[in-house]
Amino acid sequence: MLAFILHAPDSLIARVALDRFGRPLPPFDPTRWENHDSTIIGLAVLSALYLWGIAPYRRRAGIAEKAGPWQIASFFGGILVAYLALNGPVHDLSDYYLFSVHMTQHLMLTQLMPPLLLMGVPAFVLRPLIRPRWVRAVAGFLSRPVVAFSLYSVCFSAWHLQGAYDLMMRNHNVHIFTHLQFMVTAVIMWWPILSPLREYPRLSYGGQLIYLFLLGIPMMFVAALITLADVVLYPWYAPAPRVLGFTPLDDQKLGGLMMWVPGGLFYWGVMTVVFFRWVAREKRLDAEEASQREARQAPAG
Repeated sequence: MLAFILHAPDSLIARVALDRFGRPLPPFDPTRWENHDSTIIGLAVLSALYLWGIAPYRRRAGIAEKAGPWQIASFFGGILVAYLALNGPVHDLSDYYLFSVHMTQHLMLTQLMPPLLLMGVPAFVLRPLIRPRWVRAVAGFLSRPVVAFSLYSVCFSAWHLQGAYDLMMRNHNVHIFTHLQFMVTAVIMWWPILSPLREYPRLSYGGQLIYLFLLGIPMMFVAALITLADVVLYPWYAPAPRVLGFTPLDDQKLGGLMMWVPGGLFYWGVMTVVFFRWVAREKRLDAEEASQREARQAPAG
């Protein structure tokens, strides 16, 4: 069924592999590193706003709270992940040579970068942004777990339909828009787990476990269909010079496995962290309750 929906006719397969400038595509050169102005500018602006928020703005607003070293490291870890995903060999392999690297790139932009950014941003940096009433209303709607789950899952799944994927690969502006959409919806998706604002609180620990379990299902469903397909669903990479001897079908299966196994296990890893935090909190609460009970039962002076 997926093959019928996604399989492209032969007419869609380019006879000569071309880069986005219409030049014949050479064999992949692992020593070549190209930076892209749009990503550098975007990440630089985001970094500058963050630094302004945690220092000049904080002092001007008289806020005593500070961003901890681990928060700063987490935020710039997210910036580094985005930089590595959108420039250099990962970008070149993703855009022209290997479907499997493109899926790895998507995982970097949706599973690694957003949680690192969210864990790195103090609440006092975000709070001024939600002062307008309309922003609070929109943020309140988007941060609902059902909405956050649905936005991300639909976005991620829809762009792996053959027609949408082919459009994304053949139109560079659409490709940029797709990556922005992935990153924005992924930040929204992670919000119920890592929200830094009490105005839009995180789910309870039990709710987080259910949310994360359900979150992995759409991606694993798409990944399984891609992995088990016996035809090339995404012909964009077929005419490109081969890298490491991967055939287009082998490359496609590896890409599906990247989504299915590491992508799925990542959510289970986060679930494990949530579970142990839940257990630790319950133990702490039990200890506090026992201490208070002993204090009440102790004989007066």
